[in-house]
Amino acid sequence: MTFPVVGMVGGGQLARMTHEAGIPLGIKFKLLSDTPQDSAAQVVSEVVVGDYRDLDTLRAFARGCDVITFDHEHVPTAHLRALEADGVPVRPGPDALVHAQDKGVMRAKLDSIGVPCPRHRIVSDPEDAARFAAEVAGGGAQRTGEGRWPGDGDGSGGFPVVLKTVRGGYDGKGVWVVRSSKEAEEPFRAGVPVLAEEKVDFARELAANIVRSPHGQAVAYPVVESIQVDGVCDTVIAPAPGLDPELAGHAQELALRIGQELGVVGHLAVELFETADGRILVNELAMRPHNSGHWTQDGAITSQFANHVRAVLDLPLGDPRPRARWTVMANVLGGDYPDMYSAYLHCMARDPQLKIHMYGKDVKPGRKVGHVNTYGDDLAEVRERAAHAAGYLRGTITE
Repeated sequence: MTFPVVGMVGGGQLARMTHEAGIPLGIKFKLLSDTPQDSAAQVVSEVVVGDYRDLDTLRAFARGCDVITFDHEHVPTAHLRALEADGVPVRPGPDALVHAQDKGVMRAKLDSIGVPCPRHRIVSDPEDAARFAAEVAGGGAQRTGEGRWPGDGDGSGGFPVVLKTVRGGYDGKGVWVVRSSKEAEEPFRAGVPVLAEEKVDFARELAANIVRSPHGQAVAYPVVESIQVDGVCDTVIAPAPGLDPELAGHAQELALRIGQELGVVGHLAVELFETADGRILVNELAMRPHNSGHWTQDGAITSQFANHVRAVLDLPLGDPRPRARWTVMANVLGGDYPDMYSAYLHCMARDPQLKIHMYGKDVKPGRKVGHVNTYGDDLAEVRERAAHAAGYLRGTITE
């Protein structure tokens, strides 16, 4: 029997953990990595080092692969269409993936299918961003005689607003919260289109994760709460505590509908705002395994990584239900303490149920180098265990 070969573009930790999920199934992986030192390149046996932006490199890599999938959304859309024209299965395909690659395309599509989003539009320059801020404030506002917009810099009149480059941003990069027309100058220096969005008055951030196969089977994981620190995911709580069951069901249904409407194959993360008045708005989409789903490695019957592998191979999907009442994931960020291995003795002795997942990365301040998962029946205890382990590994907790 010949087992299929999954070609994974991108050598980061998502590829590393997706490869790990395929090992028990005997699935073979081939990796296109930027460097031999990348997280996944350290563990996958067949690694091609090359530039995913080069079409000839992609075509050569695809030879011998039964399907191509990704650990990031940065491969040029035209290159993916070329691979499909060559007869290579690409999952998710370019028609779906472009909605995770281009925030302007994503917002336009979500508008067309009636998905609730923050108010937004593409803006052409800092002056246009200020006009958008005035529109958010109620429309019709004009500049004062001093050349200022109403509320310019004082938090009223629509400011602050969020500006995003339509392509290439992640983990807070390519995203600015601007409080004046002067601050709005920075996003335009890259010379790429900029999307302006209202700054939502949200109570918390949620994420709805689903997985969908080519023949339309789909599963939905419990909706989680995602806690951000400085634009980077710090903690994920599964399921989101205190979330109204009706609203949770609505979020799952919304994610499933987006997956169907966009033709997603594989894992889809729908990042959401829960507003102060009890609504949900779609913030971002990711069509790959996602940080908000890392808890599933130890907290769900079938992890997001295992289901992504199943989906891209069109195998029956696994059960997404949680194994425990509560699971908490805490990211381990690099700090001033590079020797994380020496911290294992304390962490494992203190919490024998702790699950540590490290990515093989060099430790740099603020860099995601791993995560921990804890689970149990008492949410406060589970959160404390996760926070302590992540802090001890980073070196910010020493006892």
